Amino acid sequence: MDERNAHSPTRRSLLIAATTVALAPKLVLAQEKFPERPVTIIVPWGPGGGADQLARLTAKLVEPALKTSFPVVNAPGATGATGMAKLLADQADGYSMAIYIADTNALLAGPSPRWTLKDIQPIAIMMQCPSFLFVAENGRIKDWAQFEREARAKPKTLKVATLGFGSVDDMTLQYLASKGITVVEVPYAKPSERYVSVIGGHVDALYEQAGDVRQFIQNKQIRPILIFGKERLPAFKDVPCSYELGYHIALPQFRSYVVKAGTPADRVRVLSDAMAKAAATPEYQKFLEENYAAKDSFLPADKANAYLAAQVEDMKGAMVQKQ
Repeated sequence: MDERNAHSPTRRSLLIAATTVALAPKLVLAQEKFPERPVTIIVPWGPGGGADQLARLTAKLVEPALKTSFPVVNAPGATGATGMAKLLADQADGYSMAIYIADTNALLAGPSPRWTLKDIQPIAIMMQCPSFLFVAENGRIKDWAQFEREARAKPKTLKVATLGFGSVDDMTLQYLASKGITVVEVPYAKPSERYVSVIGGHVDALYEQAGDVRQFIQNKQIRPILIFGKERLPAFKDVPCSYELGYHIALPQFRSYVVKAGTPADRVRVLSDAMAKAAATPEYQKFLEENYAAKDSFLPADKANAYLAAQVEDMKGAMVQKQ
Protein backbone atom coordinates (compact mmCIF):
# COMPACT_ATOMS: atom_id res chain seq x y z
CA MET A 1 0.00 0.00 0.00
CA ASP A 2 1.18 3.50 -0.79
CA GLU A 3 2.44 5.20 2.41
CA ARG A 4 0.58 8.36 1.48
CA ASN A 5 -2.71 6.44 1.34
CA ALA A 6 -2.06 4.80 4.69
CA HIS A 7 -1.85 8.21 6.35
CA SER A 8 -4.68 9.84 4.41
CA PRO A 9 -7.59 11.38 6.39
CA THR A 10 -9.92 8.65 5.12
CA ARG A 11 -7.55 5.90 6.17
CA ARG A 12 -7.05 7.43 9.60
CA SER A 13 -10.82 7.71 10.11
CA LEU A 14 -11.27 4.05 9.23
CA LEU A 15 -8.53 3.01 11.65
CA ILE A 16 -10.03 5.09 14.46
CA ALA A 17 -13.47 3.66 13.82
CA ALA A 18 -12.15 0.09 13.81
CA THR A 19 -10.26 0.67 17.03
CA THR A 20 -13.33 2.18 18.71
CA VAL A 21 -15.48 -0.80 17.72
CA ALA A 22 -12.87 -3.20 19.06
CA LEU A 23 -12.64 -1.37 22.38
CA ALA A 24 -16.39 -0.79 22.79
CA PRO A 25 -17.08 -4.03 24.73
CA LYS A 26 -14.24 -3.21 27.10
CA LEU A 27 -15.58 0.31 27.64
CA VAL A 28 -19.06 -1.03 28.39
CA LEU A 29 -17.65 -3.54 30.85
CA ALA A 30 -15.70 -0.76 32.57
CA GLN A 31 -18.83 1.36 32.92
CA GLU A 32 -20.87 -1.54 34.28
CA LYS A 33 -18.29 -2.54 36.87
CA PHE A 34 -19.87 -0.91 39.92
CA PRO A 35 -19.16 -1.01 42.75
CA GLU A 36 -15.41 -1.50 42.61
CA ARG A 37 -14.83 -0.60 46.25
CA PRO A 38 -16.83 -0.49 49.53
CA VAL A 39 -20.05 1.50 49.63
CA THR A 40 -20.53 3.42 52.88
CA ILE A 41 -23.95 3.38 54.51
CA ILE A 42 -24.51 6.51 56.59
CA VAL A 43 -27.01 6.07 59.42
CA PRO A 44 -28.03 9.52 60.72
CA TRP A 45 -28.92 7.98 64.10
CA GLY A 46 -27.14 6.20 66.91
CA PRO A 47 -26.53 2.46 66.99
CA GLY A 48 -29.24 0.06 68.10
CA GLY A 49 -32.29 1.78 66.63
CA GLY A 50 -34.50 0.76 63.74
CA ALA A 51 -32.50 2.63 61.10
CA ASP A 52 -29.28 1.05 62.34
CA GLN A 53 -30.84 -2.42 62.33
CA LEU A 54 -32.06 -1.93 58.76
CA ALA A 55 -28.64 -0.78 57.57
CA ARG A 56 -26.78 -3.72 59.07
CA LEU A 57 -29.25 -6.30 57.79
CA THR A 58 -29.41 -4.98 54.23
CA ALA A 59 -25.64 -4.58 54.14
CA LYS A 60 -25.28 -8.26 54.94
CA LEU A 61 -27.84 -9.21 52.28
CA VAL A 62 -26.43 -7.14 49.39
CA GLU A 63 -22.70 -7.71 49.98
CA PRO A 64 -22.56 -11.19 48.37
CA ALA A 65 -24.43 -10.05 45.24
CA LEU A 66 -22.38 -6.89 44.68
CA LYS A 67 -19.13 -8.49 45.84
CA THR A 68 -18.06 -5.62 48.07
CA SER A 69 -18.55 -4.52 51.66
CA PHE A 70 -21.11 -2.00 52.91
CA PRO A 71 -19.62 -0.53 56.11
CA VAL A 72 -22.11 1.25 58.38
CA VAL A 73 -21.20 4.67 59.81
CA ASN A 74 -23.42 6.22 62.48
CA ALA A 75 -23.70 10.02 62.32
CA PRO A 76 -26.47 11.01 64.78
CA GLY A 77 -27.77 14.50 65.45
CA ALA A 78 -30.28 17.17 64.46
CA THR A 79 -33.10 14.76 63.53
CA GLY A 80 -30.96 13.21 60.83
CA ALA A 81 -29.59 16.47 59.43
CA THR A 82 -26.04 15.69 60.59
CA GLY A 83 -25.95 12.45 58.62
CA MET A 84 -27.54 14.08 55.61
CA ALA A 85 -24.93 16.83 55.65
CA LYS A 86 -22.28 14.12 55.56
CA LEU A 87 -23.95 12.46 52.56
CA LEU A 88 -24.35 15.71 50.63
CA ALA A 89 -20.72 16.60 51.24
CA ASP A 90 -19.60 13.39 49.52
CA GLN A 91 -19.24 12.78 45.80
CA ALA A 92 -22.33 11.87 43.75
CA ASP A 93 -20.80 8.57 42.71
CA GLY A 94 -22.90 5.96 44.50
CA TYR A 95 -20.19 5.09 47.02
CA SER A 96 -22.03 6.87 49.84
CA MET A 97 -25.68 6.19 50.63
CA ALA A 98 -27.78 7.07 53.64
CA ILE A 99 -30.72 5.71 55.55
CA TYR A 100 -33.46 8.31 55.09
CA ILE A 101 -36.54 8.06 57.30
CA ALA A 102 -39.83 9.86 57.78
CA ASP A 103 -38.48 12.00 60.61
CA THR A 104 -35.71 13.38 58.42
CA ASN A 105 -38.12 13.86 55.53
CA ALA A 106 -40.33 15.84 57.91
CA LEU A 107 -37.66 18.55 58.08
CA LEU A 108 -38.55 19.42 54.48
CA ALA A 109 -42.04 20.40 55.62
CA GLY A 110 -40.58 23.12 57.81
CA PRO A 111 -39.98 26.76 56.84
CA SER A 112 -36.23 26.63 56.14
CA PRO A 113 -35.03 23.15 55.17
CA ARG A 114 -31.28 22.68 54.67
CA TRP A 115 -31.86 20.60 51.54
CA THR A 116 -34.75 19.64 49.23
CA LEU A 117 -35.81 16.48 47.45
CA LYS A 118 -33.91 17.79 44.42
CA ASP A 119 -30.67 17.29 46.36
CA ILE A 120 -31.15 13.56 46.87
CA GLN A 121 -31.91 10.53 44.72
CA PRO A 122 -33.90 7.71 46.36
CA ILE A 123 -32.62 4.17 45.93
CA ALA A 124 -35.58 2.38 47.51
CA ILE A 125 -38.27 2.56 50.18
CA MET A 126 -37.50 -0.38 52.47
CA MET A 127 -40.01 -0.19 55.34
CA GLN A 128 -43.41 1.33 56.04
CA CYS A 129 -44.93 0.94 59.50
CA PRO A 130 -47.15 2.80 61.99
CA SER A 131 -45.99 4.56 65.15
CA PHE A 132 -47.24 4.08 68.71
CA LEU A 133 -47.32 5.60 72.15
CA PHE A 134 -45.83 3.21 74.72
CA VAL A 135 -45.83 3.29 78.50
CA ALA A 136 -43.91 1.26 81.08
CA GLU A 137 -45.60 -2.04 81.88
CA ASN A 138 -45.44 -1.34 85.61
CA GLY A 139 -45.92 2.42 85.27
CA ARG A 140 -48.66 4.64 86.59
CA ILE A 141 -50.34 5.18 83.20
CA LYS A 142 -52.41 2.12 82.30
CA ASP A 143 -54.14 3.03 79.02
CA TRP A 144 -54.85 5.78 76.50
CA ALA A 145 -58.01 6.90 78.29
CA GLN A 146 -56.02 7.69 81.42
CA PHE A 147 -53.24 9.37 79.43
CA GLU A 148 -55.74 11.56 77.56
CA ARG A 149 -57.62 12.45 80.72
CA GLU A 150 -54.50 13.55 82.59
CA ALA A 151 -53.09 15.47 79.63
CA ARG A 152 -56.31 17.46 79.37
CA ALA A 153 -56.63 18.05 83.10
CA LYS A 154 -52.97 18.96 83.65
CA PRO A 155 -51.50 20.41 80.44
CA LYS A 156 -47.73 20.13 79.98
CA THR A 157 -47.36 17.70 82.85
CA LEU A 158 -46.96 14.33 81.13
CA LYS A 159 -43.60 13.78 79.45
CA VAL A 160 -43.14 11.95 76.14
CA ALA A 161 -39.78 10.77 74.80
CA THR A 162 -39.31 11.54 71.11
CA LEU A 163 -36.66 11.50 68.42
CA GLY A 164 -36.46 15.28 68.25
CA PHE A 165 -38.09 18.57 67.34
CA GLY A 166 -39.25 18.84 63.75
CA SER A 167 -39.63 15.07 63.50
CA VAL A 168 -42.79 13.09 62.79
CA ASP A 169 -42.96 12.50 66.55
CA ASP A 170 -43.00 16.25 67.12
CA MET A 171 -45.61 16.88 64.41
CA THR A 172 -47.91 14.23 65.86
CA LEU A 173 -47.66 15.55 69.41
CA GLN A 174 -48.21 19.10 68.20
CA TYR A 175 -51.33 17.91 66.40
CA LEU A 176 -52.59 16.31 69.63
CA ALA A 177 -51.85 19.58 71.44
CA SER A 178 -54.15 21.37 68.99
CA LYS A 179 -56.86 18.98 70.17
CA GLY A 180 -56.28 19.77 73.84
CA ILE A 181 -53.85 16.96 74.66
CA THR A 182 -50.73 18.91 75.66
CA VAL A 183 -47.58 17.17 76.84
CA VAL A 184 -43.91 17.98 77.38
CA GLU A 185 -41.74 16.62 74.58
CA VAL A 186 -38.36 15.25 75.65
CA PRO A 187 -36.05 14.61 72.66
CA TYR A 188 -33.39 11.91 72.71
CA ALA A 189 -31.02 11.54 69.74
CA LYS A 190 -29.92 8.04 70.75
CA PRO A 191 -32.58 5.29 70.50
CA SER A 192 -31.25 3.43 73.55
CA GLU A 193 -31.70 6.54 75.69
CA ARG A 194 -35.32 6.93 74.56
CA TYR A 195 -36.14 3.35 75.44
CA VAL A 196 -34.49 3.51 78.86
CA SER A 197 -36.23 6.81 79.62
CA VAL A 198 -39.69 5.27 79.67
CA ILE A 199 -38.64 2.01 81.31
CA GLY A 200 -36.83 3.92 84.04
CA GLY A 201 -39.71 6.31 84.65
CA HIS A 202 -37.90 9.43 83.43
CA VAL A 203 -40.81 10.08 81.04
CA ASP A 204 -44.42 8.96 81.07
CA ALA A 205 -44.58 7.68 77.49
CA LEU A 206 -42.49 6.89 74.44
CA TYR A 207 -43.28 7.66 70.78
CA GLU A 208 -41.79 4.83 68.72
CA GLN A 209 -42.37 2.02 66.24
CA ALA A 210 -43.21 -1.37 67.69
CA GLY A 211 -40.48 -3.24 65.84
CA ASP A 212 -37.76 -1.02 67.28
CA VAL A 213 -38.76 -1.92 70.83
CA ARG A 214 -39.92 -5.49 70.19
CA GLN A 215 -37.62 -6.98 72.82
CA PHE A 216 -38.98 -4.64 75.48
CA ILE A 217 -42.55 -5.56 74.54
CA GLN A 218 -41.77 -9.26 74.67
CA ASN A 219 -39.96 -8.84 78.00
CA LYS A 220 -43.06 -7.15 79.46
CA GLN A 221 -41.20 -3.89 80.08
CA ILE A 222 -43.37 -1.62 77.94
CA ARG A 223 -46.73 -1.84 76.18
CA PRO A 224 -48.57 0.25 73.59
CA ILE A 225 -51.57 2.39 74.48
CA LEU A 226 -52.25 4.03 71.09
CA ILE A 227 -51.54 3.28 67.43
CA PHE A 228 -51.29 6.24 65.06
CA GLY A 229 -53.19 4.93 62.08
CA LYS A 230 -56.53 4.28 60.45
CA GLU A 231 -56.98 0.77 61.83
CA ARG A 232 -55.85 -1.48 64.64
CA LEU A 233 -53.13 -4.07 64.13
CA PRO A 234 -53.90 -7.76 64.68
CA ALA A 235 -50.82 -8.06 66.89
CA PHE A 236 -52.26 -5.38 69.21
CA LYS A 237 -55.98 -5.89 68.72
CA ASP A 238 -56.89 -4.33 72.09
CA VAL A 239 -54.95 -1.12 71.43
CA PRO A 240 -57.08 1.69 69.91
CA CYS A 241 -55.97 3.57 66.81
CA SER A 242 -55.96 7.35 66.48
CA TYR A 243 -58.60 7.54 63.74
CA GLU A 244 -61.22 5.62 65.70
CA LEU A 245 -60.79 8.13 68.51
CA GLY A 246 -61.26 11.10 66.21
CA TYR A 247 -57.60 12.06 65.92
CA HIS A 248 -56.92 12.08 62.18
CA ILE A 249 -53.16 11.84 62.33
CA ALA A 250 -51.33 8.84 60.89
CA LEU A 251 -47.96 9.87 59.53
CA PRO A 252 -46.34 6.50 58.77
CA GLN A 253 -42.77 5.83 59.68
CA PHE A 254 -40.82 4.80 56.63
CA ARG A 255 -37.18 3.96 56.13
CA SER A 256 -35.43 4.27 52.81
CA TYR A 257 -32.07 4.57 51.11
CA VAL A 258 -30.93 7.69 49.26
CA VAL A 259 -27.80 8.87 47.48
CA LYS A 260 -26.73 12.34 46.47
CA ALA A 261 -28.52 13.79 43.44
CA GLY A 262 -26.43 13.53 40.31
CA THR A 263 -25.37 9.94 40.98
CA PRO A 264 -25.21 8.16 37.59
CA ALA A 265 -28.49 6.46 36.71
CA ASP A 266 -26.85 3.10 36.06
CA ARG A 267 -25.36 3.09 39.57
CA VAL A 268 -28.71 4.04 41.09
CA ARG A 269 -30.22 1.11 39.21
CA VAL A 270 -27.54 -1.31 40.44
CA LEU A 271 -28.14 -0.31 44.06
CA SER A 272 -31.94 -0.32 43.72
CA ASP A 273 -31.95 -3.76 42.08
CA ALA A 274 -29.72 -5.11 44.83
CA MET A 275 -32.08 -3.77 47.49
CA ALA A 276 -35.05 -5.28 45.64
CA LYS A 277 -33.42 -8.72 45.76
CA ALA A 278 -32.58 -8.24 49.43
CA ALA A 279 -36.16 -7.23 50.24
CA ALA A 280 -37.48 -10.40 48.60
CA THR A 281 -35.41 -12.76 50.73
CA PRO A 282 -37.09 -14.80 53.50
CA GLU A 283 -34.73 -13.22 56.03
CA TYR A 284 -35.85 -9.71 55.13
CA GLN A 285 -39.52 -10.67 55.01
CA LYS A 286 -39.14 -12.06 58.52
CA PHE A 287 -37.53 -8.77 59.53
CA LEU A 288 -40.56 -6.85 58.22
CA GLU A 289 -42.91 -9.14 60.12
CA GLU A 290 -40.96 -8.77 63.35
CA ASN A 291 -41.07 -4.98 62.91
CA TYR A 292 -44.83 -4.94 62.29
CA ALA A 293 -44.16 -3.38 58.88
CA ALA A 294 -46.23 -3.77 55.73
CA LYS A 295 -45.30 -6.82 53.65
CA ASP A 296 -45.39 -4.69 50.49
CA SER A 297 -43.17 -1.98 51.99
CA PHE A 298 -40.56 -2.08 49.23
CA LEU A 299 -40.65 0.53 46.47
CA PRO A 300 -37.89 0.79 43.82
CA ALA A 301 -36.07 3.98 42.89
CA ASP A 302 -38.47 4.94 40.09
CA LYS A 303 -41.42 5.00 42.53
CA ALA A 304 -39.65 6.31 45.61
CA ASN A 305 -39.42 9.92 44.42
CA ALA A 306 -43.20 10.30 44.22
CA TYR A 307 -43.59 8.57 47.58
CA LEU A 308 -41.24 10.96 49.38
CA ALA A 309 -42.90 13.99 47.78
CA ALA A 310 -46.36 12.77 48.83
CA GLN A 311 -45.14 12.26 52.40
CA VAL A 312 -43.85 15.84 52.57
CA GLU A 313 -47.23 17.13 51.44
CA ASP A 314 -49.01 15.00 54.08
CA MET A 315 -46.71 16.42 56.73
CA LYS A 316 -47.40 19.96 55.61
CA GLY A 317 -51.10 19.14 55.84
CA ALA A 318 -50.65 17.93 59.41
CA MET A 319 -48.86 21.15 60.29
CA VAL A 320 -51.79 23.16 58.89
CA GLN A 321 -54.26 21.12 60.94
CA LYS A 322 -52.43 21.74 64.18
CA GLN A 323 -52.33 25.52 63.71
